[in-house]
Amino acid sequence: MATQDKKIRVAILAAPNFEETELIEPKKFLEKEGAKTEVISLESGKIQAMKHDEKSAKYDVDVVLAEADPADYDALLLPGGALNADKLRVEKKAQEFVKAFDKAGKPIAVICHAPWLLVSAGLVKGRKLTSYHTIQDDIRNAGGEWTDSEVVVDGNWITSRQPSDIPVFNEAIKSLFWSRVSAAGKNAKAAGQDH
Repeated sequence: MATQDKKIRVAILAAPNFEETELIEPKKFLEKEGAKTEVISLESGKIQAMKHDEKSAKYDVDVVLAEADPADYDALLLPGGALNADKLRVEKKAQEFVKAFDKAGKPIAVICHAPWLLVSAGLVKGRKLTSYHTIQDDIRNAGGEWTDSEVVVDGNWITSRQPSDIPVFNEAIKSLFWSRVSAAGKNAKAAGQDH
């Protein structure tokens, strides 16, 4: 049963070979909380999930990235998986997509290797975050402040290290996503009353 009163739309950006649990568990959690989620990927059809280094199931793509508009969503989830993150980080459209969310101050939840996209989009400098431990040098070299924590919240960003952090990651998502969206709604309403 949904515990939140505001219906929010969450974009989940993933490429083939994403880490299954890092997409599926937060997606289920968000939907249980009343959010509408859409899986966005580079091509239509289905995308391959991984359980670490083993292929798992394939999942439906709801929207092709080329047709996705960040303005249609309230928040963004970036699951990890080294192959997924490595593929997305070099896609100009994926970089533009995350930049649009960040510029608008919309919440972004990122786990495992997914911060690679934030690095390649030029967004990490001056930010505090965590990730899978093997990419901490990439984050530091991009000007970010890396810490080994289950979850780090910095402004509109939530980052976590790995699948074992998902319960804490989900709770941080619940807190930040709805508070940010509610605040944005109140601000928009107040701005509308000023005119």
